[in-house]
Amino acid sequence: MPIAFQGEGQVLDADGVAAACDMLGVRAAELWAVLTVETRGCGYLADRRPLILFERHYFSRLTKRRFDAKSPDISNPQWGGYVGGAREYDRLARAIKLDRAAALRSASWGLGQVMGDNFKAAGFVDVEPLVSAFVASENAQLAGMACFIGAIGAAAHLRAHNWPAFAAAYNGPAYAQNSYDERLRAAHQKYVTGALPDLAVRGIQAYLVYLGYNPGPVDGVVGRSPGPALRMLQEKEGLPIREAFDADMLKAVRERAVRGA
Repeated sequence: MPIAFQGEGQVLDADGVAAACDMLGVRAAELWAVLTVETRGCGYLADRRPLILFERHYFSRLTKRRFDAKSPDISNPQWGGYVGGAREYDRLARAIKLDRAAALRSASWGLGQVMGDNFKAAGFVDVEPLVSAFVASENAQLAGMACFIGAIGAAAHLRAHNWPAFAAAYNGPAYAQNSYDERLRAAHQKYVTGALPDLAVRGIQAYLVYLGYNPGPVDGVVGRSPGPALRMLQEKEGLPIREAFDADMLKAVRERAVRGA
């Protein structure tokens, strides 16, 4: 039986990054700073479902607190109760049984962790189309994030590197509790002074994860390139043995991953 919310997990490409940069009038370093702080730069779990975080205080508000007494771990005026990773889908599934639309709106989705409740600001007519698009590709996740940033008036803060103002707009007034602005500043500085993630390397890493290998973090860092995991795949699939983390290798690994979806 297919896993709910599982797609092909199409990874971010240069066109997706360029479109988001053009929409916001920023450079790639600004985008990657936000993505790194929000999700460490990857929008999918290993099983190809979008990375989510279920927010019980949203669900409580959207359902007018009807389920607070019965299910305080998923419906509660106080934020929290997070379990992380794939287990967040267990919380979402329980909420869906109570109220599907409110449940989807109460989770943050994908690369930029855009709240489902912000579907209009992200460019969608309802939460279901947002979820479907974010299941399909990281390009859609990034486009939704960029649209949301523009809609809330935070693009100017991102262009100006006004991290406290951007953090307040994007993450909420309590951003300082988790040093959100300082982490944005540090991530941006890293990308300005060093290399941006290599999208071919990052794509190979992601598809290797989908296939059950362990290439390390999906971060596009050439210095931590997925050599051993890639070699294992090449040997198993009868591919030419070569450590070339380029477009041709990305295509070959993606084909294996899509076939196994």
